[in-house]
Amino acid sequence: MNKTKKYTTWVLCTVVTLLTACTGSNTPKQPTEEYTPVAPTFQSDSAYAFVERQCAFGPRVTGSEAHEQCGTWLSAEFIRMGASVTEQRATFTLYDGKKVNGMNIIAAYNPDATDRLIICAHWDSRPWADHDPDEARHHTPIDGANDGASGVAVLLELARLMQQTPPQIGVDLICFDAEDCGTPEWVEDEGSHEHTWCLGSQYWAEHHHVEGYTANCAILLDMVGGSNTHFRRELFSLRYAPQLTDRIWSMAHKLGCGQYFSYDEGGYVTDDHLPVNRSGIPCVDVIGSDQTGGGFAQTWHTTEDNMRHIDRHILTAVGRTMAELIYTATPL
Repeated sequence: MNKTKKYTTWVLCTVVTLLTACTGSNTPKQPTEEYTPVAPTFQSDSAYAFVERQCAFGPRVTGSEAHEQCGTWLSAEFIRMGASVTEQRATFTLYDGKKVNGMNIIAAYNPDATDRLIICAHWDSRPWADHDPDEARHHTPIDGANDGASGVAVLLELARLMQQTPPQIGVDLICFDAEDCGTPEWVEDEGSHEHTWCLGSQYWAEHHHVEGYTANCAILLDMVGGSNTHFRRELFSLRYAPQLTDRIWSMAHKLGCGQYFSYDEGGYVTDDHLPVNRSGIPCVDVIGSDQTGGGFAQTWHTTEDNMRHIDRHILTAVGRTMAELIYTATPL
């Protein structure tokens, strides 16, 4: 995500009644009565272990050996958990013209269902710690425990739940590649670099993994496991999918996770939800910010984005919210 984007102010998302509408008012709806969850229990320890397992491969820089090994493992895990898996391989061109091989991984549940929800995250990690306070580390690849692995870990735990309790709707878990290899901060150029980010989702938006594919709506998870994380409503999400944003935030509050989900508006973030939205599928970006400072996490694009800063409570708040949305969605 153009998380590098000179801190384009930002925020977080909304979800449709779930597969009923993706347009309408963006007025927050406060919960008025006690809520009883219906989804299977999202396990925090399981999600945490999935983050840890990804990081054990090393930095998952697109085109690297660690990246290839992790991709093989991810596909095998989704298959093991009952998904129909598509590996969408592609060659991506980086900001400097270098070409790298990568792939998007799509895990489909209930693949024949017409009504479909996408939940997605990026699985690559940043090739450069170009925001590290130590300039000597700027060319060091990062673990991406929060920025990448946390979102994928939530997808994996949701996959485990859906294997045990199949949803009524169709759900596609998409791991986008090459999101985080956009132009590094040391490149001094006043031009737009948006096109150098989110290469996997750009490719997917132009070449859907199934001919004629569509979905009712989508949710992007990014940086959803870092300590001291807070979620605000991102502005592209409010523009493209206001009802979906309301639904997500309302559900988080109903589940008692409202302390992590603020109804405050943040700003615009260049992230994988933009290509998805531009392809005609309303998509919300649930992206974490620093609760104290308001911008991205202090570990963002630094060598400190590692397991020491992963918080099980944050992972669980996001995971429970996503699970509840899946199991309360009514087919059209």
